[in-house]
Order: sequence, then C-alpha cells, then structure tokens
Amino acid sequence: MVMLGEIEQGIGGFLGSRGVADAASIAVSIVTCDSREVLPGALFVAVRGFRTDGHRHIAGAVASGAAAVVCEEYPQECLPSARYILVEDARAALADVARTFYGDASGKLLIVGVTGTNGKTTTSRLVTSMLNSAGIPAGYIGTGLCRIGEEEITLERTTPEAHGLQSLFRRMLDAGCRAAVMEVSSHALVLKRVHGIGFRAAVFTNLTSEHLDFHESMEHYAAAKRLLFDQLTPDGFAVVNSDDAHSGFMAGALSTDRVLCCSIEGAASACTPDRRIAAEISSMNVDGSMATICFRGERIPVTVALPGTFNVMNLLEAFAVGVGLGLEPSTVIRGLAGASAVGGRMERFWSPDRSRCGVVDYAHTPDALQKALEALRAITPAGAGLTVVFGCGGNRDRLKRPEMGRIAADLADRVILTSDNPRDEDPEAILDEIEAGMAGRAHLRVSDRAEAIRRAVEGLGDGDILLVAGKGHEKYQEVAGKKHAFSDQDILAACLEKRGQAGDSKEHA
Repeated sequence: MVMLGEIEQGIGGFLGSRGVADAASIAVSIVTCDSREVLPGALFVAVRGFRTDGHRHIAGAVASGAAAVVCEEYPQECLPSARYILVEDARAALADVARTFYGDASGKLLIVGVTGTNGKTTTSRLVTSMLNSAGIPAGYIGTGLCRIGEEEITLERTTPEAHGLQSLFRRMLDAGCRAAVMEVSSHALVLKRVHGIGFRAAVFTNLTSEHLDFHESMEHYAAAKRLLFDQLTPDGFAVVNSDDAHSGFMAGALSTDRVLCCSIEGAASACTPDRRIAAEISSMNVDGSMATICFRGERIPVTVALPGTFNVMNLLEAFAVGVGLGLEPSTVIRGLAGASAVGGRMERFWSPDRSRCGVVDYAHTPDALQKALEALRAITPAGAGLTVVFGCGGNRDRLKRPEMGRIAADLADRVILTSDNPRDEDPEAILDEIEAGMAGRAHLRVSDRAEAIRRAVEGLGDGDILLVAGKGHEKYQEVAGKKHAFSDQDILAACLEKRGQAGDSKEHA
C-alpha cells in the first residue's frame, strides 16, 4: 500500500481538500476511476466520461469504502470518513496518482510509443521482438493484448486507462523487463491516458481518415497524434514515415538530429542524409518481400515475411528504432528476422493443395483496405482473380463506408459485402452505405459473415486469392450490444479445407 500523503504530492493541478485532514494517515489499497471496482481503502478518481460522469458516483464509491476521492468539483456533501481532493483535471490527476501508486514504473522503463492510423500493431511487435533479441527484455501493450515474457493479458482497448497502464508497467518491471513498447491511440493521447509518460522513441506510421466521429476533422486527428512527440524524454527521438505527407507536421517541433526519416518512395524530407533510412524492394510474392535497407552508406538485404509495401515500411520503422537506440544494424536485423507472426495481419491460409490462398487482415479503414488489396493484386498470378469479403463497424465513422465500397470495387475482381461488428446499428443499413460508393458495380451482399466467407471460398479458382478484411485478430462479433464468439481465421481455414484433401491448410507469416 502507498500512503495518500505521498500520492497527493505527485498530483499536478492540486486545488485543495476537504474531509479527513491527515492525508499521511490514509493507506491507499487500489486506484480506480470505476466506482464498481471500489474496495475498502480505494482512491476513486471521478472522471467525466462519454456515457456517465464519475462525479455522480462519488457517494457510492465512499459508501463502498473509498478512503479518498479525486474530483473536479466537490459533492454537495463531503462525508467525514473520506478525503476529497480537488483538482483542475481529473484525467491528468488519474495519471499522476497511478504513477506514484505504482512506484513510477513508467519512469524506470525505456518506453517506445507507436502511433498512426495503420501499422501500429505490426511495427510495435517488430520492435518488441528486436529489443528482446538484442538482450533488452521488453513487454508489449497494444491492440487487445499485453505481453510480458510468455504471459499474455487480454486488454479491452489499444491503450488502457492511465492506472491500467501503470499497473502493466509495474508488472513488466517485476518480471525483469527493461523496456516497454506500446501502441498509442489518438483517443489515449487526447484523453490523457499516457499523461506524464516519457517516451524514449516515438514512431509515426501514417495518417489517413479514421475516428472522425471522435476527432471531427483530420486537422484535429493529426493534432492528437502529434501530442505523442511532445512527450519525448530529453534524449528521446522520433521515427517518421516520410512518405506520408503528415510526417513533417508530426516531428516539426524537433531538431533534425532527433528525427529518423523512413522512405520507400524516396520522398524528400527535412532529415539530414545520415538520418535517412530507405528501402528498395526487389521482389514480392504471397510469402513476403525481399528488400534492401540503405542507411549511412550500408546496403543491408532483408526479408519481410509479409507481402505489401506497407509491411516493408513497418519493418523499416522498427529498424530505425533499433539504430536510434544505438544498436548495431546487424543486431537489429537479426531481431527483426526472428519476429513471430501477428495474428490477423496479412495472415495466410491455404487449401490443402495450396492452389487457393485466403488472407485475414485487420484492414478496417479505407487506406488499410486499399493497401491490402493493392499488395495482393500485385502478387495475384496472371489469369487468377482477387476476391474481398468485408464490411464496416457500427457506431463508428460513417464517412468511410462508401469510400471503402469504392476501393473494393476498383481493386478486387469479386466483392462480397458482409457484416463486421454492427454493434447497435442495423447491419443492412451499414451495407446500404457501403454500396453507395460502388457506383452500381457488381457484387454480392451476404450479411451473415460466416456464410459470406463460405461463398467466397466456394467461388475461388486455381491461383485465386481471397482477402477477408476488417476483423483480423478479433475472436468475436458484436451485434446489438452483445459479443458472440466468431473467428475469421477458423471459418476461413475450415472452408478452405473443404476444397481439397486433409492436410495442414494454415501458413502463418
């Protein structure tokens, strides 16, 4: 346990207190912003959320045994059994409180943050593998998963709330980790989940239209991503995809000696020659890509076990993190070569005779769908066809739906529209909005996702490739507010198996 007096000293924006006068005498057992988690001795932080305001639950938290409450306004009645701490910003205070409660775990780790619309998971997992291989034990926090050594912890969101993050950092430290690699979402940056964390390296992958239901405009979305680069440690550095037009904005406040620029297209950048890292792709097929990394006069051959130019960029960014940390290029390459596959990211499945290939990918934005289809189109054999099965999630940015329909119609030979996670929306209404962008071009519409995958596989000919996009690693489908067990991988593998004789139909990159 940690004494409340120590915790209070670390809270920025402290305005005053009421209730129990002696903070030094109060032992805090847990920190939470969810009143349902309160136990005797808890410190409850009243955060204003999107669905409810934590201030409405202060009385209930105290009744459940909360010893202290952090709030932006005092409740009408402050009971003498608890201490009420007034702050300017409860979200920032939650991060401050958690950092002290967990012994400043984040400050004792080398932390790498990866942000961008697409590519965060693959890049983060590559960096994690590289660090572990180089003798720097690293944990990973990202989409749906935290990995500490061999332990895997399921997460609700890409970037947990501040107290959840600090708890994970503490577990990493206790397990012997020296570093943590984490995906940093734009929501997390705006909502101050990473407030107070110092990043040794910050990576920008790309920026395309997404989450505009939350950010309202691309300008606001970009500004949210840029917040990560304001949290670099004094010796920290940035890695940017200089092929993306937003890269200059992301690193604009940093001196050029603190930025490493990655490029495949050879885009001009503000980086000095010794800070530029380029890749030349020599070949690409369904098994991956062969490329050469060009850095400070060296030409280093690499194999990327995933198809697509965007996956070469993911590897390039991970390489940049390694050399930016002072590792030898050869050490970095060895670590990247040993990286394990990321489920649901260009994950390949085969019919038993390997005549037909299915690919599961998390592509759920227009840019990600376009890049996945372009990558597969480039490696589809002459005379063979490319099929895509996809939908769009409910209760999310509706503007991307017709755009994704247009992209699918432009790049695939056969399109089957289906449900993704309709959530609280009518699945058929979502499909209507996707169809609006297809300009009447031929397609199938099968709202049952399992049936859509089955029909797609049945229609595959020799050499054909099928992309099942949108859900990737997810093992559920959310319909009418409830999550049901569902796996694109399991269904695709079973359907492909029926196309031939028994055998191992799955190949993981």
